[in-house]
Amino acid sequence: MSFFKKYKKEIQQQELTNTVNSGSDKELLSSHLVDNMAEIQTIFTNTPDLVVTNLVIKQTKSLASLVYLGEVTDSTMLNEHVLKPLLLDFDADTNDPTPTPKVSIGQIKEAKTWSQITDGILQGKSVLFVDGSQVAILLDTGKWPERSIEDTPIESSIYAEHIGFTESGSKNIALIRKHIPNQNLKIKEYTVGERGKTKVSILYLDDVANPDLIKELETRIQKIKVDSITNSVELEEYIEDNPYSPFPQFFLTERTDYAALEILAGRIVTVVDGAPNVLVAPATFFSFFKSMDDYTSRWLVASFIRLLRYVGFFIAIFLPATYIAVIAFHFEVIPLKLLMSIGVSRERVPFPPFIEALIMEIALEMLREAGIRLPAKIGQTVGIVGGIVIGQAAVQAGIVSNIMVIVVALTAVASFIIPNYQMGASIRLVRFPMMIIASLFGFVGLSVGLMTLMVHLIELKSLGISYASPVSPLRIQEWKDLFIRFPQWSIRKRPVSSMAIQMRRADSSRPKGDKK
Repeated sequence: MSFFKKYKKEIQQQELTNTVNSGSDKELLSSHLVDNMAEIQTIFTNTPDLVVTNLVIKQTKSLASLVYLGEVTDSTMLNEHVLKPLLLDFDADTNDPTPTPKVSIGQIKEAKTWSQITDGILQGKSVLFVDGSQVAILLDTGKWPERSIEDTPIESSIYAEHIGFTESGSKNIALIRKHIPNQNLKIKEYTVGERGKTKVSILYLDDVANPDLIKELETRIQKIKVDSITNSVELEEYIEDNPYSPFPQFFLTERTDYAALEILAGRIVTVVDGAPNVLVAPATFFSFFKSMDDYTSRWLVASFIRLLRYVGFFIAIFLPATYIAVIAFHFEVIPLKLLMSIGVSRERVPFPPFIEALIMEIALEMLREAGIRLPAKIGQTVGIVGGIVIGQAAVQAGIVSNIMVIVVALTAVASFIIPNYQMGASIRLVRFPMMIIASLFGFVGLSVGLMTLMVHLIELKSLGISYASPVSPLRIQEWKDLFIRFPQWSIRKRPVSSMAIQMRRADSSRPKGDKK
């Protein structure tokens, strides 16, 4: 019986080997040009932009076909550096028994399987098939439709660089290289997506960035199994630590100078081909309150503005909830004259404070969204005129009070000064649970909400690093660039939250000037 079992197992293994070999044989190219062109037509059915150019190579007197997608190929490069060298009669090496067609183009690769050829054509490459050869030649002649380098539309700056990322991953990497022309700037490339293959690149300084963080990010990217990703935020959702948190755990930026600054700090930048922004990790909660203008302004001015952002954070989250709690539960804390003024303002309002605030906040969010979706000139008009008209009409109709309009306006202004759009959107979302809990329990509910928010921020991670660093765990020495910004010459080390393996970033030497 053991002999028959062993014999049966050997037969199964042989059948499996034959199946694999037959599949690999079908995957390989034929040496006949006609068969290869027939296979191309079978693979790319209903593809009107597929171009097949038949020609005779003057160097080798061989029949050949050049296959590419017309809309994603650089026609100038194709004509000047591929077709012209192939069609013109150059001197060939007569001693070479199998001469290779000579083209004056940079990246040339060989392909032996149909999967390599299919992926190459879909990536914008041109494929040269030569009759009698089972190897095709991949020519990098891709040129995707793209816009030129422009100013950053969201993260605007006064004195900093006015150059933003584009939808081209290679251009974005070149823009970062412009800021960091160093041999230690390393790039690792991956392909994400089984149908739409998107190139994802991670950039870091080899002698500064922590290898464990690099390995962790690599592992998360390689584990993604999806048809395709189209932008950086979509990639972020697959690799972030806590997908249920309202707060972003990767810093998204469209500024080339800020991305370079973070790489120099020891962090890792992820570039997604097709996305006009990049992801920075690990990120902390306090990273979202920094702006490039902080480093192009006098340190006293930058510190004052940064403190304003933190004040705006608390106003944007807690001001409507505080108004609801005071009016509904704790009106005795209001000075008498102010209380009488609020009473006169609210005497015609039929709704409780929570409903009043909810109406105005939802109206504000709708106006904000309408202003974003409409064309720029119309959007500004809708935002300004709509806000004034609706607010004034709501007060005159007795739906809301004057005080409520002031509260909502201050809340909106406070949320606008947050420099990062993702963090601003998270703050607007957290505002509503705070309003609900304040309407139910007053200041007690607000206290519980504040503690819950703090606990959540402390336990949150970004690529395994504490989100609340350097406050939790407490590192006072890192506070030189936290709530305020000290002079650049006094910040001599990289932040510990980046987990850099080389901490020194600057010397202590500085010209003192003439003291006479």
